[in-house]
Amino acid sequence: MGLNERRKIKELQDTTLPARVLEIQEICGKPIPYEVDWDSFGNDGEALNYLDNLSCHRLNMALRMICMDEMGKEAVRDGIRLVRLKNVVDKSGMSLTFADGVLEMTCAYALRTDGMHSDGVIRELLLKNL
Repeated sequence: MGLNERRKIKELQDTTLPARVLEIQEICGKPIPYEVDWDSFGNDGEALNYLDNLSCHRLNMALRMICMDEMGKEAVRDGIRLVRLKNVVDKSGMSLTFADGVLEMTCAYALRTDGMHSDGVIRELLLKNL
């Protein structure tokens, strides 16, 4: 992993992800932490550049729709305890699961919007399982 990738990871760890956790708290009333498989990004600076937009932003958009009333907020607070993010190199390795309070999003971040799960798909998965 090169210097640029390490710098981007530090930025994500120290600034971006904590801000997204606070945003989740504003949406549902509870901070929900992120766990990122940094090793899955390797030297892929392109993938690191899109992690926030393709996962964190999409999740928050989905949560805003779910948490439009107190019942939705309560379901999210009680149902989601962790969000795991992982990078893969192509679409065939992508997955989106929610079990035991853990939302796992495996995306092909370097493919940009071709390698993401839409906020609608995230929302539907959560609605079925909360």
